[in-house]
Amino acid sequence: MKQSNGQDSQLRIAPVGHSVALLLVVSYLLCVAFGLLMPGQFHMHEAWAPLLPGFEWLTWPGFFIGLVEVYLYGWYFAVVFVPLYRWFAKTDH
Repeated sequence: MKQSNGQDSQLRIAPVGHSVALLLVVSYLLCVAFGLLMPGQFHMHEAWAPLLPGFEWLTWPGFFIGLVEVYLYGWYFAVVFVPLYRWFAKTDH
């Protein structure tokens, strides 16, 4: 990407990591809140459980393990995606 002043601007891992991690944390919290408010047939915890080892529905340790794991998944995405994006952006010229 070129900025208006002609300098190259590249994606950086830290901003992408924080952004994606917080997006996943907010999504996780919304899903937990949704599960607490809706009847059992609409619960989302069955979708999260296979992706979050140690996650257990309606336990404090399970809740916090899930929270940490979705945050780490956001960072995993950034660490993999940003270098790939840079490489493809560089070779696309």
